[in-house]
Amino acid sequence: MNRGGYRHIWRTLNGPQELGHGSAFWVVFVVLGAGLLVYSLVGSTFSLSNLANFLAYVPMGLGLGLLWGYCGVLSFGQAAFFGVSGYVYGIVAGNLIGTSGGTLLAAACGIGASMLMATAFGYFVFYGQVSGWIIPLLTLVLSLILETFMAQTAGYQWRLGRVLFGGYNGMTNIPSLRVGPVEFLGASTAFYLLVVGVMIAVYLGLRLLVNSRYGHVVAGVREDAERTRMLGYNVDLIQVQVFTLAAGLAGLSGVLYVSWGNYMNPSSMGLVAATLPVIWTAVGGRHSLLAVLLSTVALRYLADALAVRGGEYAFLILGALLLTTMLFFPAGIVVSVARRWQKRKRRGTTTSGNHLPEANESRSFHEAKRMSHGESGPAAS
Repeated sequence: MNRGGYRHIWRTLNGPQELGHGSAFWVVFVVLGAGLLVYSLVGSTFSLSNLANFLAYVPMGLGLGLLWGYCGVLSFGQAAFFGVSGYVYGIVAGNLIGTSGGTLLAAACGIGASMLMATAFGYFVFYGQVSGWIIPLLTLVLSLILETFMAQTAGYQWRLGRVLFGGYNGMTNIPSLRVGPVEFLGASTAFYLLVVGVMIAVYLGLRLLVNSRYGHVVAGVREDAERTRMLGYNVDLIQVQVFTLAAGLAGLSGVLYVSWGNYMNPSSMGLVAATLPVIWTAVGGRHSLLAVLLSTVALRYLADALAVRGGEYAFLILGALLLTTMLFFPAGIVVSVARRWQKRKRRGTTTSGNHLPEANESRSFHEAKRMSHGESGPAAS
């Protein structure tokens, strides 16, 4: 790649649709990333395993941030895709024990199954012009149906090959990911490093996506789907694409989770599990991937700490936190604080909002118009 290509990537990473810009932000980002890597040398096995568990949920949270915050589609279905991926991985990996590359094939099948289901579901929802307020209900129903079905799969008749579904007790003894001689066990340093690498790669990849021309068109769909459609874009296709990508990220979290815990049960697709990603995204701020990343890790840690001291209060406290956020920080705590800091820093200038991940309608539609009249890009119909 030549110097111009690197400059283009740098400009895209520092685009206006995400928090954090300039050298200072990236220095802090690199230092924190290096700190996570160094922690693998000094942290105990227990602490590394716990932190890896928290970080494994980040792709699912970022997927919902992309879908809800940038495309404007609220979904309670991330848990369904998380669970489907985990179960499919367990079935394939369990039947390929001892086969070289078996867990990698199982991971591909798990993520692929969640994306295929999302594509089929999204096709009927978005091409059927289902009202926006009904979509969250449909996705929640999807999660609850899958939970109910999998809870009824107890008994030896519910098996594929050598793998039992396990009913409400769940599928157990699922093999961890393995690449050659390296096995990514949940309590291993290798798994911790894998999860850290995946989290950083997903965040940077989505940051490039939302600041690309395609990302501006996605934001245009959020702001005014009909106006974007009039510019010549296949809005239904774009919504299906983003919905499928978000499902794939939830599926990635599902694969990481079963590799960590070696089990999957129906409650991973239940009401509580379906609600948690929405809380993470709303509390941090759905208009920023960085805010979603931070809130996902922080709230996962909070939920774990509360569960140790009294599990019956964990979800109640998270719900109260969501209510407080909606009342006093409608855009999310991280995004609201960042916006106020930016406004105070740039008070009196006309460019005070240029670097905030707000719904910048004029910029989004300007990019959409440029693509519709010139380069069509991947969003054109």
